[in-house]
Amino acid sequence: MRIVQYREALREAMVEEMRKDENVFLMGEEVAEYNGAYKVSQGMLDEFGEKRVIDTPIAELGFAGIAVGAAINGLRPIVEFMTWNFALLASDQIINSAAKMLQMSGGQYSCPVVFRGGNGPAGQLAATHSQSFESFYAHVPGLKVVTPSTPYDAKGLLKSAIRDNDPVLIMESEKMYGDKGEIPEGEFLIPIGKADVKRKGDSVTIVSFGKIIKVAHEAAEVLAKEGIECEIIDLRSVRPIDYDAVVNSVKKTNRCVVVEESWPLASISGEIAFHLQRYAFDYLDSPVIRVMQKDTPFAFSKVLIEEALPNVKRVVDAVKSSLYVS
Repeated sequence: MRIVQYREALREAMVEEMRKDENVFLMGEEVAEYNGAYKVSQGMLDEFGEKRVIDTPIAELGFAGIAVGAAINGLRPIVEFMTWNFALLASDQIINSAAKMLQMSGGQYSCPVVFRGGNGPAGQLAATHSQSFESFYAHVPGLKVVTPSTPYDAKGLLKSAIRDNDPVLIMESEKMYGDKGEIPEGEFLIPIGKADVKRKGDSVTIVSFGKIIKVAHEAAEVLAKEGIECEIIDLRSVRPIDYDAVVNSVKKTNRCVVVEESWPLASISGEIAFHLQRYAFDYLDSPVIRVMQKDTPFAFSKVLIEEALPNVKRVVDAVKSSLYVS
């Protein structure tokens, strides 16, 4: 095992796949000459050249369309968005072209493209640069949506995404690129749609994904000091969702808290809650509780940011509420 940063894990995944398959290439704003806005693609231009590491204009709709066209013609593009907030401009190509290509062509054209970049709040960037898009895109049939929370998951899932014949969206975070974690030597893959039990426990199941899962871990440490052992399920992908992992955990703990860095309405947590009441109702000893971002556009003020996001106290309180303790 060795320690790498999250950005290094992503880079290793892309480099390894580009060395294996000459049809894989990277494109996006500042990915080449500048080595990537967050240095994820550092050194890749030197190794692969300007035909496979391509700087694009500030035109998300345009270069997303080029990627879709390349994908249906046999190439395997990786598109880096500086942030998923900017990718809203490319949503027509993602939702109306990439997601629907296989079905609308009667199975004649697959679309093996990866769209990746920073997602969710990342400091004082205000409302238009602080949105979480997991549930937005997970709503769309034909897309796969992946949310790695560790360097290990980031590398294994990105490699799987690059090899996948469907369009895959990788939701990262500007606040995670410097995170460090262990990855094994040599090649490994993580299947898309397989959740991971990040912490074992028998008191309450906490379901989360992406960088906000760090809050779940911090809350679990606090609760453990009081004898409350939380099991933490990291979904890792939100389309497809590993429902079995969640249900099996709740059958053991009989309680569930979902922690999500997004707004409440039409959220992944709402989907998890529905699935549990449908398929694990007889095992639940208390209602599923959600800890969400507040239902308002994100603020610039540090005070309002702290108020809006899930935090350790809110998760601890939610777990205790599910156990009917104070």
